[in-house]
Amino acid sequence: MNRNSQDEMDWLGQCRFELARRQFRLDVEFNIPARGITGIFGSSGGGKTTLLRCIAGLEREARGRLTIDGQVWHDDAAKIFVPPHERHIGYVFQETRLFPHLSVAANLAYGQRRSRQKGRSAVGFEEVIELLDLAALLERKPSELSGGESQRVAIGRALLRARSAVLMDEPLASLDAARKREILPFLDRLHAELSIPILYVSHDLDEITRLCDHLVTMESGRVLASGELSNVLNEPSSVLLADDQRGCVLNGRIESYDDDYDLCKVNIDGMVLTVVGGKRAPGTAVRLRVLARDVSLARAAPEETTILNVIPVRVEAIPVTTEAYVQVALSCGANQLMAQVTRRSCDELGLRVGEQVFAQIKAVAVKTVAEGSW
Repeated sequence: MNRNSQDEMDWLGQCRFELARRQFRLDVEFNIPARGITGIFGSSGGGKTTLLRCIAGLEREARGRLTIDGQVWHDDAAKIFVPPHERHIGYVFQETRLFPHLSVAANLAYGQRRSRQKGRSAVGFEEVIELLDLAALLERKPSELSGGESQRVAIGRALLRARSAVLMDEPLASLDAARKREILPFLDRLHAELSIPILYVSHDLDEITRLCDHLVTMESGRVLASGELSNVLNEPSSVLLADDQRGCVLNGRIESYDDDYDLCKVNIDGMVLTVVGGKRAPGTAVRLRVLARDVSLARAAPEETTILNVIPVRVEAIPVTTEAYVQVALSCGANQLMAQVTRRSCDELGLRVGEQVFAQIKAVAVKTVAEGSW
């Protein structure tokens, strides 16, 4: 989902907050996109949850200004503060916080009743039931649900409560790997089928790259970067990414599938990559992640190699460093790639900015993280 970040029509609102605590200070400012899922990513203690609480109106002492859909929800200078129950947003916590004495249907109905106090929710009751596959759970009590089922109900209640946005604070953090795999496809469906904007807090980069269109990175209470997911993650100097996480996110479409070898060709704005597995129909939109550590460089295209992806690229940047390796920024047309190579290899190849070289990427190393409508 590539959107013009300068288009004012794409903003749900603007957010600026300051909040001082004894050993922590929040000082953030960014625009909230009007569509898609915006990831808020950073290490623990970076201020992600505090930011969501400010947006929800749960941090009354915060200073700043928040506008949503043209309405001012918070402006300490003008002494404006819309209380949390009037903000018409859904909030999904790490813990489901379902009412234990109510059935699933009654928990969902509570969210819908809250939204009906003024106007209507962005999503209908039956639509939520279908999207999250809750029909078989409606008569159960929360104690009779698995962790994944409980979180699906909590998400459904938040959707029924929301008219402006949904806030999700690490909704998968308390689930084990199996329950995460169970619930992620439902989040994919929300992403693909709903227009309500979602702010999604996580410190899990796999979740972020699978689900999000936009990204806000935070550290020590400050916003480090904000923009389209690919632009933020493809920045070689990102200080939040560990070296083994650095890489690029690419949105493309399936061009063909080879059933004999279980290989897909994916066209990304004219650059074609071969990836392993996942039979999909031609034209299917997919998101790929290519880690810098899986990209090597050569001055000439190898004639005999097991590597299926040999891509002509242009060297865009070579950071100056004394480390053992460097993150070389590359481009292929409008696409960005990154190669993590040793500083010695960089020097021995004599790499220079502006030169054309060849990037080599193993098909087995390219990760298909999601399908969507990008």
